[in-house]
Amino acid sequence: MAKGNVLKSRSADNKAKKKKGTSSSKSLNPFSKLSTKLDKKKSKRITGGILLLLSFYCFIAFLSYLLTWKLDQDQVMNKNLFTYMFEDLTEPTANWLGRFGAWTSHLFIYKWFGLASFGFCFLFFLYSMRLLFNVSLLPLKRSSIITTVSMVWFSIFFGYFADKISYLGGSFGYFINTWLDQNFGAFGAFLFIALLLFIAVVVLFNPDFQKIMNMIGLDELFKGRKDKEEKIQAANNVAPKDIHAVNTITDEEIEKEPEPQEVDFSEEEEEELVTEEDLNLTVKRKEEEEPDSTFEIDDSFEIEEPQEELSPVSTAEDSSEENEDEFSVEVAEEEEELSDSELNDLSEKFGDYDPKLDLSNYQLPSIDLLNAYGTGKISVDKDELEANKNRIVETLSHYKIEIAKIKATIGPTVTLYELVPAPGVRISKIKNLEDDIALSLAALGIRIIAPIPGKGTIGIEVPNSKPEMVSMRSLIASEKFQNSDAELPVVMGKTITNETYTFDLAKMPHLLVAGATGQGKSVGLNAILVSILYKKHPAQVKFVLVDPKKVELTLYNKIERHFLAKLPGEEEPIITDTSKVVNTLNSLCIEMDDRYELLKDAQVRNIKEYNAKFIKRKLNPEKGHRYLPYIVVLIDEFADLIMTAGKEVEHPIARIAQLARAIGIHLIVATQRPSVNVITGMIKANFPARIAFRVLSKIDSRTILDGSGADQLIGKGDMLISTGSDTFRLQCGFVDTPEVEDICEFIGNQRAYPEALLLPEYEGEGSEGGNDADLDDLDANFVEAARIVVIHQQGSASLLQRKLKLGYNRAGRLVDQLEAHNIVGPFKGSKAREVNYPDEASLEEYLATKGLL
Repeated sequence: MAKGNVLKSRSADNKAKKKKGTSSSKSLNPFSKLSTKLDKKKSKRITGGILLLLSFYCFIAFLSYLLTWKLDQDQVMNKNLFTYMFEDLTEPTANWLGRFGAWTSHLFIYKWFGLASFGFCFLFFLYSMRLLFNVSLLPLKRSSIITTVSMVWFSIFFGYFADKISYLGGSFGYFINTWLDQNFGAFGAFLFIALLLFIAVVVLFNPDFQKIMNMIGLDELFKGRKDKEEKIQAANNVAPKDIHAVNTITDEEIEKEPEPQEVDFSEEEEEELVTEEDLNLTVKRKEEEEPDSTFEIDDSFEIEEPQEELSPVSTAEDSSEENEDEFSVEVAEEEEELSDSELNDLSEKFGDYDPKLDLSNYQLPSIDLLNAYGTGKISVDKDELEANKNRIVETLSHYKIEIAKIKATIGPTVTLYELVPAPGVRISKIKNLEDDIALSLAALGIRIIAPIPGKGTIGIEVPNSKPEMVSMRSLIASEKFQNSDAELPVVMGKTITNETYTFDLAKMPHLLVAGATGQGKSVGLNAILVSILYKKHPAQVKFVLVDPKKVELTLYNKIERHFLAKLPGEEEPIITDTSKVVNTLNSLCIEMDDRYELLKDAQVRNIKEYNAKFIKRKLNPEKGHRYLPYIVVLIDEFADLIMTAGKEVEHPIARIAQLARAIGIHLIVATQRPSVNVITGMIKANFPARIAFRVLSKIDSRTILDGSGADQLIGKGDMLISTGSDTFRLQCGFVDTPEVEDICEFIGNQRAYPEALLLPEYEGEGSEGGNDADLDDLDANFVEAARIVVIHQQGSASLLQRKLKLGYNRAGRLVDQLEAHNIVGPFKGSKAREVNYPDEASLEEYLATKGLL
């Protein structure tokens, strides 16, 4: 026993020593510390530095090889790197970079691709600039493909002219030409090489051969002058190209809209409908059911497919488009615009302007970033439908109300029972029984629509016992959203008929969102933003996000340089300070006025016409014209802003809401306190489109929607959306915080603009431009700026920016100094500043008296 205990103790001591030795060896391992210090960013920089050194090293070695290859070839031939560098070091090396340079150049040029091996130096340099300085001189993927194909072709081409193995085409070009010569002959090999060049040029560049023929004049040999003029005229009449970003959602992932599910309750005799015993429930099944149908129904039911009806939103869109087509605008000639011949030359030389060219490789988020919640199918319980029908009929029969027909339409969370009352029944009698029907059904959220707009029926909405969650993934992948051609498409949820509901924010044009805490308002705002992110390029739309709570919209910080806009000098792209909100809204008013001036100069009515004209290069950027992206302003917790800022916030919001729709600035205002002192008459008058989540009282519902209904919702994304005349009940699509984070991460990791879109600077009412300018500390460009202002008779910072190539802040200070010297007048909002000197001579006289010349 004692011996056994001694052995156990020794073995335990040995294990402890081994463990101690292992830990000590790990602590003494220098590579473990080195690996912890080398993160991904440092590794990229080290790799970039190595590639940059390698590019210059190979270029010098290859250049030296062209002059010294005969002297070094006998030493390098048939030797590996180790043998050549460490054996027989007495023999001299002629290459400028020594033995390693001679061996490297021999490998690349002699054994591989010949003179075409200089392409490796170019590739090493491109990748080193990207890794070391994060600068893409050229698109890496396309440049790599073009360079590799060029090296292969030039190796074959140079090898054709090499009588024997030399550095012209390398071993690769030599052996390819030997095979071609033996199989096709010398002339056939040349034709094959020319064919390879033609295929490579067509695949990589897709040149316009007709345009090339026009440039060298060959078209006149085959066609007359008249045909040429007709082709040029037809080419000039091509409509502007649409802007499309790369969409990662394939056609297979687009879900087709399921047919509405309707259950029809009919009777043989109308006189005997009052009693429950004589009512027979029949349900008709659709004749043609899609294989991916979202309904599971008992075989005893039949589904009746109703006639398709256009939603009020699409009707409004069609009518507005028809009005635009019927309305014609006569455009007068402008002196500022280029002549037709100059415009045609620009169009032929440069093509249409592409605003997304700066981020040409931008990809829309993938559908895989969204999760699929729920089963995606609506489970219909026959017993539940029949029981609800019987209770509704029984309750109405107690009050001697006869009905002629009942039809049930099943949605994801609510079932709509449509009643056709018997002749002589007053609608108000059924409307007043809302509470009695809710009591008989023992359900939360009973809502009566009397009558249903566009139908001769009365609707009773009853929540399902097993509601189905609507995922944002199914909405984004829907055919209706993917094929939408709206300017700012938004998909919110599914209707009672299980149809995807989309709308165009640009035609709303502003949106008011309200609801009690915890009823899905934040999810709805994320759904709006995610919808636009899934359809639009960063060049087409910008967001101004206001978040007084400081936690709701922080995830969108990652897309600052892609989609956000902010004031100059601000560090945080998400606005949380009340004073900055006021400045931002007033800055948007300045931007609005500036955009209207641009529309006035271009003689167009809205932003869509302006951008189409700019894309066709009919507006001169030197005159201040630019491509105008849409700006979506989202303000969360509007009640808090009203409490802290009051009229300072309400006034610019009212201005933007009244005027900004034509120039592409759209407001989304959200609040959880829908009281009359927050949603004032001024706000409601300019927000015809409203979304209401569940509220706690009828008064709040009337404040939001000008009617009841929002107090009878069941929460968890159940919502009502009003577009002015009609109101729809939707189940909002659910998008979780991790999904929004993944989407922003996907966008943020792509190439971005240098900074967020900068809004115009705004100074508060207490600061005057003339008082801020120090008369004794003038800018070095003050005299030149004064001459420019007087010559052009225009006192604007944008003019000084273009002429003097200055930043906006410095140009603004110069304008302040010019105002302090009374050279230009004070700021007058949208109107241009007045210039107080009519000519340059009077200005020179004033500057001489001040000692500035």
